[in-house]
Amino acid sequence: MDLSASASPPHAGLDTAPGLPLAVEQVDLRFGGIHALRGVSFAAAPGQVTAIIGPNGAGKTSVFNTISGFYRPAAGRILLGAEDVTHVPVHARAARGLARTFQNIALFRGLSVLENIKLGGHHTMKGGVLSALAYGPATRAEEMALRAEVERKVIDFLEIDHIRHQSVDALPYGLQKRVELARALAMRPRVLLLDEPVAGMNREETEDMARFILDVQEEWGVTVLLVEHDMGMVMDISSHVVVLNFGEVIASGTPAQVRAHPQVVEAYLGAEAVAA
Repeated sequence: MDLSASASPPHAGLDTAPGLPLAVEQVDLRFGGIHALRGVSFAAAPGQVTAIIGPNGAGKTSVFNTISGFYRPAAGRILLGAEDVTHVPVHARAARGLARTFQNIALFRGLSVLENIKLGGHHTMKGGVLSALAYGPATRAEEMALRAEVERKVIDFLEIDHIRHQSVDALPYGLQKRVELARALAMRPRVLLLDEPVAGMNREETEDMARFILDVQEEWGVTVLLVEHDMGMVMDISSHVVVLNFGEVIASGTPAQVRAHPQVVEAYLGAEAVAA
């Protein structure tokens, strides 16, 4: 995939702090008698794109759910920057700058594109529940400021201004995935988890999404961790690749190192990928 021809013009990013390093250290995860993750360790460098690959059932989504806080590991820890967030609730991790998208689109049906995206930024608002219910002047001002920021810095960035008032139900799949990315960006992330961001997309949609991910990383300085099966995109945009198989890390390194690793070839890529 050659993204140079479709490089986007500079954009102003959200008012976010620089990307945080993310570390997974010796994480074990069990579901009854199933050992889903076994001593998984890796790091995502700040402001870089790190990819997790592996065959179906390797434990990729389990890693994401553990980092996000949906699963509690039996052992090990998750570090966001210098802070151990292993026991920090999901919403509190979001407040610390962790945002994610999902493998299956999780938009709010019946709401518009703009309404869905604004929901991503509501945790940044200072007003509490009572002020929101009263919808006083301060709340209205904060709501208008959030809308202006979303329209200026997220909708324009992802080139979806023409659909911002449409219901997400009416959008084609590729645009729904882009809206989900926009909602995550509205959270002002310092670490962004992308769970199969181009799954089910055609080639043009995949190239557009890859370009946007690179823009987020390069122009906004966000740390990106992604799970993806599209090896062409993974090898093109990632600076570091982690390979899982049966819940264990079997390789970690640059795309070139991982592509040539004997265990990776045997377990996942196949000999044709090395020759490509």
